[in-house]
Amino acid sequence: MKIAMMGSGGVGGFFGGRLAHAGYDVSFIARGSHFAAMRERGLIIENEPQGDIRVPKVRVTDDPATLGPVDIVILSVKLWDTEAAAKQIRPLVGPDTGVLSLQNGVVKDDILRRELGDPPVMGGVGYVATHISRPGVIHQTGTMQRIILGEYDGRKSERATFLHEALVRAGVNAELAADVRRAIWEKFVFLVALSATTIAMRTTIGPIRENPRTRAFLLQIMREAVAVGRAHGVALPDDYAEGRLAFADGLPAGMTSSMHHDLERGNRLEVEWLSGGVVQLGRTAGVPTPANGAVCDILALQAAGKTPKLSFLDSPWPTLSPPSRFPSSTGRP
Repeated sequence: MKIAMMGSGGVGGFFGGRLAHAGYDVSFIARGSHFAAMRERGLIIENEPQGDIRVPKVRVTDDPATLGPVDIVILSVKLWDTEAAAKQIRPLVGPDTGVLSLQNGVVKDDILRRELGDPPVMGGVGYVATHISRPGVIHQTGTMQRIILGEYDGRKSERATFLHEALVRAGVNAELAADVRRAIWEKFVFLVALSATTIAMRTTIGPIRENPRTRAFLLQIMREAVAVGRAHGVALPDDYAEGRLAFADGLPAGMTSSMHHDLERGNRLEVEWLSGGVVQLGRTAGVPTPANGAVCDILALQAAGKTPKLSFLDSPWPTLSPPSRFPSSTGRP
């Protein structure tokens, strides 16, 4: 069976690299300098405890249409690229092709269904700490590498069984889930809380869980997500948020979220699909989500990424003296 990785960064490059190293027929879709490096030198996965994995030759393209239909597409682009990516992979999707998103959030598969229809869309969630350290090189932190996948109707399809077995043979801790929707929400509840609090408070999980007020906010973010999920028919226990708070107490104090890293780098943020997803789904179910709504408001000015600051030397307006004479409506200091 043929596998295509739509997005070859930290997540797609890692899992696709492991599958290719295990001998499976994997094609990578990448862009920019990462694409150029993979085409020239292949792919490297760095991991000090386990040793590096090198795939000296990989099939890589920046145009999905050149690949033709495949059996499995694994999608791992940023959430804001989901709709565009779904359109790009249409030439890869045949009558029996499975499309598995390892993206964050719980609305990702709804977007895929709008673009591709119901039959191709599988459910899945990935756990791994990786990033592109330089073009053509994926760096893994720690040893966790886990995927939970399945069909939304709970059946053990040929494509799900094949991918599960392939991942296991590639050294990935993979599981076939009878209720994959619940598995996605279980990750989502904690991911939303970790992302929302670390980015809104500009710190790691340690100080957040130690301070009574920020700890209460962390718990409230998760309680809202659980309430929304349950309202939408997801089989989460009523006290699932409290269990995740206990889980947070066992994490390294320096742990943070990828969205916190994106904020520090001035990158676009996935808040619209994380806390924003809780708010949106809460609204349709009639569930209040004030804490997640507050996070969306706090990050409204940063959500699109960093914009260049206009200095007085670059000003298109004549300089006034003193500076305090600028009208307040201009937003100038």
